[in-house]
Amino acid sequence: MSEARDARVIEESRRQIERLSKLGWYHSIELPDGEVIEGHQSIEQLRRRLRMFPIPEDLTGKRVLDIGAWDGWFSFEMERRGAEVVALDSAKNTRLQEARRLLGSRIECRIGDICRTTAKDLGMFDIVLFLGVLYHVRHPVMALENVCGMCRDLACIESFVTDSEPNAIPAMEFYETTELRGQLDNWVGPNAACLMAFCRTAGFARVDFAGALGERGHAVGYRDWLPATGSASAPEILCIDNASTHDHHFSSWADDYATFYFRSAESGLSCDTVMARIGPYGARPIYVAQTGGGWQATCKVPPGLDAGWHEARLRTANSSFGAPVRIGIDMDITARRVRSGASSGVRLTRVADGKSFEDLRIRVGEDSAISVWGMGLPPDVGLSDIRVRLDGSELPAIWISSPDSDNRQINALLPAGLEAGFAMVSVAVRGGESEAVEVQLHS
Repeated sequence: MSEARDARVIEESRRQIERLSKLGWYHSIELPDGEVIEGHQSIEQLRRRLRMFPIPEDLTGKRVLDIGAWDGWFSFEMERRGAEVVALDSAKNTRLQEARRLLGSRIECRIGDICRTTAKDLGMFDIVLFLGVLYHVRHPVMALENVCGMCRDLACIESFVTDSEPNAIPAMEFYETTELRGQLDNWVGPNAACLMAFCRTAGFARVDFAGALGERGHAVGYRDWLPATGSASAPEILCIDNASTHDHHFSSWADDYATFYFRSAESGLSCDTVMARIGPYGARPIYVAQTGGGWQATCKVPPGLDAGWHEARLRTANSSFGAPVRIGIDMDITARRVRSGASSGVRLTRVADGKSFEDLRIRVGEDSAISVWGMGLPPDVGLSDIRVRLDGSELPAIWISSPDSDNRQINALLPAGLEAGFAMVSVAVRGGESEAVEVQLHS
């Protein structure tokens, strides 16, 4: 009886595998009993694709998003390694659901368009897989920006490419109808250099080309920089403003860019050697140039930042990060005027325009500045210790008078695009903050 029952179970399993194989699987799926649902891509082919990326074998405690999960092999493999997995695709896939049932999997299956899906919908993930999807979307940079905005650490990106040379001139083919493989949903064909440029433009701090398998290019996008190795002096931030509006309003959802104005003892700086960070994420500059005796670097505000105050820092390839400057992301003016931080023991005695020295009336526009006078500053305080806060956003001190006087003057630069109105000014020193004083901004 036992042998007959075992034979029936084996025969039923064989019939089930045959039935499932006829459903047209793209991924092969290995079942717990060792049987394999044969798909268009073998288990070894799938493993070879995954080996192109630096994904740890142990993902315990990690959260992984698999975009374009299809039949689910990559999702199930991430789960096997210990990750909590969300499988996202643009339509319901009955094969994925069947494989999930047969494997006893607990992956979460979601339906959504990556061009319309963000961290507000799914949350944040340590690792994002974006394999074989990019060339299927009409808006590749938008899709990659959403990938970046849901990623804390790294994203693994695979796409059809027209060549495998990452150092060529970036170029892309666009397929209006069925020019690529006769498929209606193949829209773009970037070359390898274009794929890399797309990833950098989308907001990844650094991007590595991991090579190609046939016509598939593999890129790894990282959210932060490698540790510094040099010993050069850190850059000194003088001011940060919105590259378009030249004020202190920044949004992580509006494709905003931040311009850092800074001093550096180094020469020959470029987009490859200046490294910004806003909050926990690196930001690669799209423009670096000398200006007015110093430097400026403009970079995209990293996707995925929460609303609130974030420290902005700057380093070079040869230095560590310098002192941070606080900027507000997705904050309204009311939230900006709420004073935070412990009392510093500093009392403001005067606030004036940095050029005309008119009390409590500050001109805004090109080359505008603010001067404040304060009692109670520590004698050994330096420029890197002091920030003038204008509605909460920080203006690094560019000059401080000598400690000979108890009432010391501090100068800071103002962004050029501030609007006329009223603002609150305070001074932050080593983690503490003075009481705020209201000033009028005028053009």
